[in-house]
Amino acid sequence: MVFNEHHKWLKKRDWPAVQDVMIDPDRDYDLLKRKYKERDEHGRLPHHWMAAKAQKHTHTLAFVGVYSIDFNKEALTTRDNKGETPIDIARRSGACAEIITLFSLTPEAARSLDCKGMSRLYAPVGYWWGAMVKWIQSRSYADCHKFIDEHDDELVRGVLKHDNSQLLREVACNSQVYSDSLVFLALRMIHRHPLSLMAKDTSFDFTALKYAGPSEYNACREIRNVLRLTPKYISSTPYPTLLRQHLPKKFIDEEIYGPYNTVCQFIKHMKYDKAELVEVEEPTLIYRMISLVMLPGATREKRVLHEGMLLLNRCIQEPGEGDGPTSVVLDFLRVKM
Repeated sequence: MVFNEHHKWLKKRDWPAVQDVMIDPDRDYDLLKRKYKERDEHGRLPHHWMAAKAQKHTHTLAFVGVYSIDFNKEALTTRDNKGETPIDIARRSGACAEIITLFSLTPEAARSLDCKGMSRLYAPVGYWWGAMVKWIQSRSYADCHKFIDEHDDELVRGVLKHDNSQLLREVACNSQVYSDSLVFLALRMIHRHPLSLMAKDTSFDFTALKYAGPSEYNACREIRNVLRLTPKYISSTPYPTLLRQHLPKKFIDEEIYGPYNTVCQFIKHMKYDKAELVEVEEPTLIYRMISLVMLPGATREKRVLHEGMLLLNRCIQEPGEGDGPTSVVLDFLRVKM
C-alpha cells in the first residue's frame, strides 16, 4: 500500500496540515488528485476518513472538505471494503451538519457547482478569506470594502479571524504605497477584531506590526501607526475618533460620513413636506420596498431623497452591528432623532 500522508492527517483531524498543502503556491494539482484517489488497507479514500472524524465543524475542515471533493468528485459515491460511502460514514459517526450536507452531494452536482460554487456554499469563510487575500495583494481595496458592506457581520468577523488573523498580516505585507482606502480598511479590520493586532503567525512568530517594519516589508508610515495601536485602545476608543486620528478630514467627510449627510437631507426634506412615501413594486427585487414620489423639486433632491430612503430601508432589512451602511445610519439616527 502506497503511503499517503493525507490519510494520516485526516485520521488525526489535522485539518490545518491538509489545508497548508492545498493552498501552497507551489502545490502540484496532479499529485494531489492522485493522492485523493488512493485507497488504504481498508479500501478507504481520504474522504472516508474525513467523514469519520468530522464531528466538530471548523472553517478549515469545511475548506478541506470542498477541495477534497474537487480533487475526486467520484469519491462521493465510492464504497470502502465494508461497502460504505463517505456520507454513510458521516451519518453513522455523527459528523457535523456542514460535512453531512457537503458529502450528500452527488458527483454530478459537485461538477455542476465546481470548486468555486462549492466553496461559496459550504466553506464561505475560506472562500471570502481567499478573495480578500487576492484583493489586498492586488491593492483592490474597493472590493474589500464592498465585501464588508454587503455581508453580515458574523461572516465578516469569521473571515477576519480565519487562519489566526492572517488577513491583517497580509495588509502589513502589502502596504508600501499609501492610500486613504488602505488605511480605512485596516481600521475597519481592527475595529471588528481588535485582538488581530496581537495575533502571530506560526512560521516566524510575527505580529502584523513586525511584518510592517522597515526590516521586513517596509509598510507605509500610516499603516505602521495603525498597527501600533493596542486592542485595549481600540476597544475603548469610539470608532469615529479612530477615523479622525488616522484619516484626512476630506476623506472622512466624503467617503465615511456621506451616509450621515444623505440621511440628514432626507429627514430635512421629509420634515418640510417636500416628499411623500408610497409603497411600490420594484421588478428587480424579490421583496417590496419603500420608494419616493417627489412633490415639485429639483432632480438632485430626488436623488438625495431616494438614496436616504434606500439607506433607511437597509436598516430595516439588514439589522446588525459593525461599521457598514446599516450601522452608520442607525448610529446617526440614535444620536440625531
